[in-house]
Amino acid sequence: MPILLRSTLFYAGFFLWTLAYALPAPLAWLLPRRRRIAFCGSWARGSIRWLSWSCGIDFEIRGAAPARDVPVVLVCNHQSALETLLLWRYFPHMAVVLKAELLRLPLIGWALPLAWPIAIDRRAGREALAKVLSEGRKRLEAGLPVLIFPEGTRQGCGEVGRFHQSAVQLARACNVSIQTIAINSGCFWPKGQWRKYPGTVQIEFGTPIPVSDSNARFTALLETQIRSAVAAMPRGPALPPADAANSRWQRRYPPR
Repeated sequence: MPILLRSTLFYAGFFLWTLAYALPAPLAWLLPRRRRIAFCGSWARGSIRWLSWSCGIDFEIRGAAPARDVPVVLVCNHQSALETLLLWRYFPHMAVVLKAELLRLPLIGWALPLAWPIAIDRRAGREALAKVLSEGRKRLEAGLPVLIFPEGTRQGCGEVGRFHQSAVQLARACNVSIQTIAINSGCFWPKGQWRKYPGTVQIEFGTPIPVSDSNARFTALLETQIRSAVAAMPRGPALPPADAANSRWQRRYPPR
């Protein structure tokens, strides 16, 4: 089946699945907090199963075991919307630091507050950091992992942006460990594209480690670890290998 058609099939099913969850979402507020979080997690896991079937995307886990139901700070690179759904498969109860605009989306925004996220205004600067630290502490004290995307925005296939220090600051303030997560999701679900490409997404979990250096140096260490892991991952069909790209360039502009 053509990629465009399969991607359209995914979005049609995803809309109906999201609608089925969003309509009864107000009733889910009657549930205990962990059941509300699990309610949102089941929506995300169902979405991933539909994505896998409709678009032919599989997943391969590498490295350490996910630190599920443990108060740790999860630090993941951000390439697409895929990981915001996928990581619910491995962390059935977690809190996610996300941009506040997502809460204003139709359907999805109705149910997201059930998951007890930390919604921030990325333009707020110090106020956003203060909210991550104060609200993150509440989630960690409740026994939840806190997921942070330290780049702040999505990157392209094979790319890793600069990390901000909020994850390290939160882990240090709450005396908890950090687990890194590296993923090449943008090579199969590229940002800003309708098409979803078949293949195998790789997710590599690092070993949970305590903060052992200054905020800046430890943040740089995490960035280097994730950057190295992503660089070793296949880039998939969304981005051709460098030699293929160079050969096309040379055919178009041959050397004189």
